Amino acid sequence: MRGLRLLRAPAVLCAAGCALFCAGGTPAYAHTALQTASPAPGAKVGPDTQVIALTFGTLLKGTVPKVSAAGPDGKPVPVGEPVVVPGSTVCAAVRGLPAGVDSLTYTVLAVDGDAQTNRFLFQVTEGAKAAPVPAACRGRRLPSPPQEQASGFLDRPGTVVAGASAATAVLAAVVGVLVVRRKRRGGTALGGDDAVTG
Repeated sequence: MRGLRLLRAPAVLCAAGCALFCAGGTPAYAHTALQTASPAPGAKVGPDTQVIALTFGTLLKGTVPKVSAAGPDGKPVPVGEPVVVPGSTVCAAVRGLPAGVDSLTYTVLAVDGDAQTNRFLFQVTEGAKAAPVPAACRGRRLPSPPQEQASGFLDRPGTVVAGASAATAVLAAVVGVLVVRRKRRGGTALGGDDAVTG
């Protein structure tokens, strides 16, 4: 019986040590754990949602989490540069959430400097209300989301080349008209001189 107790003692100490080790490593992650989000995981929001807000336990001072969104087809959704506001809340402007199951990915730095990336899904439905904007993000000037590639006429492939060719053609036509006019004026003057001398 005494031998059994001696065998149990190291096992208990080992278990206690493991528990302390795990408990010691938990705060580094717990501090940067996501507490609330808008849109929230699994939420149903409208496509007119304009702000993404993520609130964490504690963010590493001087760091700004990375935030990105994607539509059902995996195509990136324009998201502005995130801004950290008091209360460890991250606010970012978003535009054009496509209908369907969208995803939101964020990367934060833990207290120990390790990067932690997480992702969750939410649903975008026509007719649903926009995701609520937390008080911490209201009234703040957030950087606008970048313009989508190829959204403008000048961004389309071949547009610059075609535009340059068209400009060259117009310039050549103008020069041609001017040359013809000069020749006509020169011919009229010479004809007048010949008539006077004749």
